[in-house]
This record gives sequence, structure tokens and C-alpha cells, in this order.
Amino acid sequence: MAAMSARSTNRLRQAKRVIIKIGSSLLVDQQTGDLRRDWLDALADDVAVCRQRGQDVLLVSSGAIALGRRSLDLGARSLRLEDSQAAAAAGQIRLAHAYQESLARHGVPVAQILLTGDDTERRRRYLNARNTLLALLSHGSVPVVNENDTVATEEIRFGDNDRLAARVAAMIGADCLVLLSDIDGLYSEDPRQNGGADFIAEVAEITPEIEAMAGATGSHDGSGGMVTKLQAARMAAQAGCSMVIADGRAAHPIAALEDSGRGTWFTTSATPASARKRWIAASLHARGSITIDAGAARALNQGKSLLPAGVTAVEGDFQRGDAVVVRDPDGLALGRGLTAYSTADARRIKGHRSSEIQSILGFLGREEMIHRDDLVLG
Repeated sequence: MAAMSARSTNRLRQAKRVIIKIGSSLLVDQQTGDLRRDWLDALADDVAVCRQRGQDVLLVSSGAIALGRRSLDLGARSLRLEDSQAAAAAGQIRLAHAYQESLARHGVPVAQILLTGDDTERRRRYLNARNTLLALLSHGSVPVVNENDTVATEEIRFGDNDRLAARVAAMIGADCLVLLSDIDGLYSEDPRQNGGADFIAEVAEITPEIEAMAGATGSHDGSGGMVTKLQAARMAAQAGCSMVIADGRAAHPIAALEDSGRGTWFTTSATPASARKRWIAASLHARGSITIDAGAARALNQGKSLLPAGVTAVEGDFQRGDAVVVRDPDGLALGRGLTAYSTADARRIKGHRSSEIQSILGFLGREEMIHRDDLVLG
């Protein structure tokens, strides 16, 4: 058990980019509807520690509807869809302000991002959201992500911040996802009904037996329960991200997780980078091709990015973020990559220096036609 605890602690402490998902039952007092300010301040302390050791941190937070109930005096009754949306709108501003105040104690800037399923699944929206989140992290901010409940009607009905957190993990290349819950992990049976249920400390593969355990393990955290946490674990693993379900009810939940190691870890042998490369190589349909000169080909084989100066021809009909085939001067395929420019823009800047892009296109785009992280050779 001590060895397992040490491995768990190392997974979290050695992660470069961490996502922490907070359920509404942790953030909002279920009896009074008030924000649990002391708990939030303690979580902010944990986030500050993570950042001090060089980790990027992003929060995925529920709680807007729960807080909005109190603001609009809606009580504990079941809400109509439009009332849920109104509560989300009223509660979201309180939620964002609370995070801002708690993290400001450590001089940490906060940014609010509201997403829907479409934002993570439609390519153009996905790219815009991804670029915004990565820019915020590069500027030292802690993004606080929530579903845009005022417009995402399906998300309100099915409550899905577990899977949203996993989607965001894949989007930004996180290597650790922490789901803070009102239960300390996965059990063979519901521990509330069977005190002898076995605790599952680590899951290397999600089998039908594991899925059956998830259906039996109770959780009151949000409206997703253990089943959606298992779905999130599968999504995270496919993106090269390890995930842990841990008890978040005590103060300083991240510090507690590191100290005790208590939680169910869903592990993966992949890394975010390798998972992304595999996705580019095997899962995306190429929308066109880019032919490069011999110098650019040598640069790519040395692990460098593709710059516009090395491009000699552009074929096909693609948009920013689409997959294209990269060809050498003889027309042979060198690999595949995600282009930073559309067909029209790529043709205008091909053969030009990166410093000329702004004057040619009228906006400041990326220096690379294809970044090395978005390129797979072979």
C-alpha cells in the first residue's frame, strides 16, 4: 500500500499540466445553498502550491446552478429547463467572482471559459477554444471552465462536467486529471450498502467487470455519478492522460490526495504527445497536401517545424487545423500534419519568411505552417 501511495503521489506531483474537476456538492452547501468559502480557499491554496512547483493548472467547476438557486430564491424544487438556465446565469457570475477572490490571495490571475459540447467537437470551435486555453496558461492564468448551461440544454439535463473535464484534458494535452468527488474512488460494490466492498486502487484497463463496478458504486457528486467518471477515464486514457477519482470533501483536497495516495487511478502507457501524434496519423482524413523543398525536408527530419519559406506547392481544399499530407520535392509522402493556415492563406505565404506573414495576410498568424507537435513523419 505504501508503494502504491508513493506512485500515486508521484503521478500528481510530476504532472506538467493538471486539470481539477470540482463537483457542485463540494463547492456549495447542500443545506443552505451557500458557497463553501473556506473549502474553496483551501483548494486555492493547493492550486498555488501546484503552480509554485511549475505545473499548469486548469479548473473545471460545477456549482453555477446550485448557487443561482439561492440568488433567485428557487428553493430545492425540481426546476423547469428555463429556470435551470436562469439559475446558471445568476450563479455563474458569483462562481467566477469567488474563484477570482480565492486565487487573488496568492496573486494568481483567473479567467472564465464557458464551453458546450459543440465547442469540443466542432473543429473550428475546438481550435479557438484550445488556442485560448493554451494562451491563458502561457500567461500564467488559471482558467476556470464550466459548461455554458444557459444555452447547453442537453448538458443541463444530463450533467456532464466529468466528461467535459476529460475533453478539455485532451484539448490542452493535460497529463493528469483529478476528479474530486464525494466518494474516495471505485469500489467492487456500493460501499454505502456493503461495508465489505473492495476498494479498487488502480485500473490499467476498463473491462466489462470494471464497468459493472462503476454501475454499482454510488456517488451523489453532481448528476453524472460513477458511470460518467468511468467514461471520462476512458476518454482521458485515449488522450494519454492519467485520471484519479478522489474524495474532495475535506479541506486541502489536493494536498490530502498527495499525502494519503487514496484514490482510484486510471493509468495509461501513452503520453499526451504520443496520443496526439497517433490521432493525427491514424484518425484524421487528409484534406490536401503541402509540398516542400529539400532544405525543409531535412529540417523536418531533424525534429523542426515546417515554415512557410520551405513550402513550394499547396494542393487541396483545407481550413486551419485540418490534416494535410506533407510531400518531398519528388512528391513522396513524408508524413501528415495539422496546418495552421487555410489553403488560400497557405498559397499566399508559401515561399515567404515568417516575418512577412502579417504584411501579406493582414493579421499576425503563427510562424509555422505546421508545428512540430502537430506533425507525424513516416
